[in-house]
Amino acid sequence: MYSRELDGKTLNLAPSGWTYRQTFVLYDKKTETLWYPFPGTKGLTGISGPHRGRLLPELRSQKTRWKKWHREHPETRFMLYPELLRF
Repeated sequence: MYSRELDGKTLNLAPSGWTYRQTFVLYDKKTETLWYPFPGTKGLTGISGPHRGRLLPELRSQKTRWKKWHREHPETRFMLYPELLRF
């Protein structure tokens, strides 16, 4: 997980539809900056657009399965993005 905060503004990140080395490239809907998690960096690096060369830091997180997470955190809610379900 990565921060979406940059210069006091919240970016609206979404999948770009592109992959590089089997990893999704994200983009900011407003600035169209592309973001990629280069190995060895602690975040997403802007690879094109107005934020090229900037870094969105990685946030503290943990990998787990939904069933386990929900059992331990039953108040958790999630958002469903219908546009990601199109085939």
